[in-house]
This record gives sequence, structure tokens and C-alpha cells, in this order.
Amino acid sequence: MTLARYAGATGEQGRFAEARASGQIQEAIQSGRAARTVADHAVDAQDCKELLAMLGLKAVDGTRRCRGVGQG
Repeated sequence: MTLARYAGATGEQGRFAEARASGQIQEAIQSGRAARTVADHAVDAQDCKELLAMLGLKAVDGTRRCRGVGQG
């Protein structure tokens, strides 16, 4: 019984970890889109920097990361 109860708790923790990771991925995608939108509408680099700071975003949020074969 103890083993079955432990296995169930681990399963729940695994699902929670998956949900948390999924949420973090979605947040990163949304932050990236927002940063790119700000960059597209900014007048110049200084304007972009200030707008990103106001929104709590970083310029690196807008960079796209490729994870293909042979890429880091």
C-alpha cells in the first residue's frame, strides 16, 4: 500500500512539473512575441530599450532559438 501511494504522489508531481514547464514555455513564447512587436514599432534603439524596460522585457526575449540537428 505504501508503495502504491508513493507511486501515485510521484505521478501527480510529474504532471505538476509538466504543467509548470509548459507554462514556462508559453510565457517565453509570449515574451518573445511581445519583445519583437515592441522592436518592430520602436522609433529607434533607445525607444526600443525604454519600451522593453517599461514592459519588464529583455531584448534577448525577442531572439529566436533554433534547435535543429547540429545546432546548440
